[in-house]
Amino acid sequence: MPTCLRLPLSLFLAAFLISPASFAFNSPLSEEAIREAYFLGQRHDGSFARLLDNYSKRLPPPKSGPHIYSITFLTPFAKLVQFSDAYIGSYSAQQASLDHRAQEEMVTISVEILLTPSYGAVLSVPTGSRSDSPQGYRLRSRDFWKDFQVQVFEGDEERLPRRFTGEPNSFCSHTGCTLTGATLYLEFPASAFTSDSVTVQVVPPEAPEVWVDFGLPALR
Repeated sequence: MPTCLRLPLSLFLAAFLISPASFAFNSPLSEEAIREAYFLGQRHDGSFARLLDNYSKRLPPPKSGPHIYSITFLTPFAKLVQFSDAYIGSYSAQQASLDHRAQEEMVTISVEILLTPSYGAVLSVPTGSRSDSPQGYRLRSRDFWKDFQVQVFEGDEERLPRRFTGEPNSFCSHTGCTLTGATLYLEFPASAFTSDSVTVQVVPPEAPEVWVDFGLPALR
């Protein structure tokens, strides 16, 4: 190859290899990836639960305060496996492809919170203004998850979710239901992520903040 052509070609290959888009997970999904995700979900044999381990980070409990138990980063591929796994009724690969192509590819980041003995479902409250007033009790609000802050960063740049919501989690028996925690959900366009890593920061109202890094090349 002539020397005059080697430098431009080398620069082109280098730019391609370090291009931010080449670092991120697969999006948009190819027809082959859509079919693979569909059939993986249709197995209904625990395949999705095993796949989920690759997309989740679990954290140890704190000394006190709520337990940020896990943070999960679901790519468009993982979300399609999840949808196919949960679908009830007849569902074909062709329909899965049509449904997927009809909507924008999204990423969902979820944060699972567990209550602990120091941050439980029942709160003690004074029954009067006097310091010697007996303690009373009240149930923690089921909207307690709104006191948690979650931020997502690519490097120093924050990525703002298109949608941020949550839901309480409970354990129910024949005697009733007890609040056990909550799950937060943040949704982003898949196109919002272009680098090779993402950091999720969770700031509880009581307890130290938590940081979790996700290496996007390891996710599909």
